[in-house]
Amino acid sequence: MAFDGLFTKSMTGELQQLVTGRISKVHQPNQLELLLHIRAQGKNHKLLISIHPSYSRIHLTAEANVNPSEPPMFCMLLRKHIEGGVITEISQYGMDRLIMLKIKAKNEIGDDIERELHVEMMGRHSNVILIDAERTMILDSLKHLPPSVNSYRTILPGQPYIFPPAQEKKDPYASIEELAQTDPSEIVSQFSGFSPLNARELAYRLATADSNIETTKAFLADFSNAEPTGYYIEHEGKSFFSASSLTHIGENSLQFPTLGELLDRMYYAKAERDRVKQQAGDLERWLQNEISKLKLKLKKLKKEQDQAEKRDVLQLHGELIMANLHRIKKGMKEIEVDNYYNDEKVMITLDPRKTPIDNSQRYYSRYQKAKIAVVKTQEQINKTVEDIEYFETLMSQVQQAGISDIEEIREELAEQGFMKAQKSKKKKKPTKPTVESYVSSNGTPISVGKNNKQNDYVTFKVAAKSDTWLHTKDIPGSHVIIHNNDPDEATILEAATIAAYFSKARESSSVPVDYTEARQVKKPNGSKPGFVIYFEQKTVFVTPDEELVIKLKK
Repeated sequence: MAFDGLFTKSMTGELQQLVTGRISKVHQPNQLELLLHIRAQGKNHKLLISIHPSYSRIHLTAEANVNPSEPPMFCMLLRKHIEGGVITEISQYGMDRLIMLKIKAKNEIGDDIERELHVEMMGRHSNVILIDAERTMILDSLKHLPPSVNSYRTILPGQPYIFPPAQEKKDPYASIEELAQTDPSEIVSQFSGFSPLNARELAYRLATADSNIETTKAFLADFSNAEPTGYYIEHEGKSFFSASSLTHIGENSLQFPTLGELLDRMYYAKAERDRVKQQAGDLERWLQNEISKLKLKLKKLKKEQDQAEKRDVLQLHGELIMANLHRIKKGMKEIEVDNYYNDEKVMITLDPRKTPIDNSQRYYSRYQKAKIAVVKTQEQINKTVEDIEYFETLMSQVQQAGISDIEEIREELAEQGFMKAQKSKKKKKPTKPTVESYVSSNGTPISVGKNNKQNDYVTFKVAAKSDTWLHTKDIPGSHVIIHNNDPDEATILEAATIAAYFSKARESSSVPVDYTEARQVKKPNGSKPGFVIYFEQKTVFVTPDEELVIKLKK
C-alpha cells in the first residue's frame, strides 16, 4: 500500500474536476468517514474521506454507503458551514499527505464566508479539520487533540490552525537531477513524498535505465498527470497500489482508469468489513457463545444417549431374575446367574428391601424409562444439531455481510425468539429485503441473497418458477438465481462462482455447487428461515474468484 505524498499529488490532480462544484449534501456514515455529494461540471460526484488508521484516504467513490438515522455533531457542523458552498480550490500541502479544499459558502444571514477542509491522511494520526480561512482558526475536527496529547499542535475548536511539522526533505520535482543520482536506499530519507514502495520502483527502473534523468522524469510524470491511471497488484498475499506501474513486483497488475475506482477496489471491501465489525461485534460474540453452549449440550446429550442405549442390559436382568425366582430371597443384595443367551455368568445387583418379583419389575421399569429416554434424547440431539448448523450459517453470513444485512439478521433472530428485538425511537415500516444484483458476461441478470431473509425472498418471491436456482452443496451459503430458464454453461459457471464466493467455502477451491429449476426448491413446513430442500439438481465445481464477482456486480 502506498498512499504517500506522490500518490496524494496524483489524487489532488484527479480531484481538480470538483473545483467550481457545489456541495449539495454532507453525510457521516460513521465516526471515521465523511461523504460529500458534489455537483460539478454537470455531473454528480461522491467524495469519500476516511481517517481510518489503516485505510485513511480521500477519493471519488461509486460505492453506496449506509448513513445513520441521526447525523453526528461534526456532520451537523459541516452542514451548517459548507453545505451549499462552492469548492474554489483543491491543493496539496507541499508533498505531504494533506489535501486542502477551499470552500466559499454563506452563513445564516447570507454573508459570504470562506472555509477550508483539511484532510490529513497520516495513519493513526489522520484527521479532518474544518477551518475559518479568514482567521485561520479551527472550527472543529473529527478527532480532538488537546495539548496533553500533542504539545506541538492543539486540535480543538477555537484554536489557531498549525500545519503538521515540516520534514527536512527535498522536493523531488525541484531536484530531479539529484534524485536520479541518489543511492536507492537514501531516497525515502532525503526526498519528500516517497514511500518505500515507490522508492523501490524508481530504484528498479534506474538499475536498467539508459538515462537516469529521463527515467526519473518519466516516473514523476505519472504522478503529475491530470488524469492518472491506477495500478493494483497482489504479491505473496499482500496488496499494492500506485499511480505508476509497479514493475519491480510484477507485470500482472490490474489497471484502473481512475484512482477512485482503484481505491474502491482496494479498500471498499476491507472498510466495509471494518464497519460491519463495529456494528456486529456483539452479534458475532453472541452467536459464538450460543454455538459453544450448544456444542457442550450436544456432548452431554450424546453421553446420556450412550447410557440409555445400555437399556437392553436392564431388560436382560429383569428376565434373568424372573427365571431364577426360586433361588432369590428377600434381603439378598446380589446373585450370580447363568445367562441363557450366551452361557456366561451374570452378577445382578438386588435391592434387599424388595421381593424378587419387585426387583424384576424394578429392572423392567428402568428399561422402559431408558427406552423412552433414547427417543427423547435423539429428538434433542437432532434439534441441537439443527440449531448449531443454523447459528453457524448465521455466523458465516455475518462475516460476509454488509451493514443492512446485519440488521436483517438481528430481526430474524428476534422473530425466531432467540434474542430481544432492539428498541427504536421511530417505528420502522416493514420493508422488502434488498438483494444484490449481478449481470453475467452475456447480460443475464443474477440475484443473490446474503442472509436467510434475503435467501427466502429471492427464492420464493423474486425468482420465476422456470429460473435457475443455485446453492453450494451441503455448505452454508447464499441462494443465487439466474433469471433465465435455459442459461448457457458460461452463465451457470459464473453464477456458481458467485454462490461459492458467498458461502462458507469462500477460501476453498473446487467447491461443489448444485443447480436446478426454482420450481424444484421447497420449504418444509415449520423450517427455519433460509432452509430449503430441492430436487433434480445437477452439480458443477468452481473456485471462488473475487475479481470475477466484482466484475459481474451490477
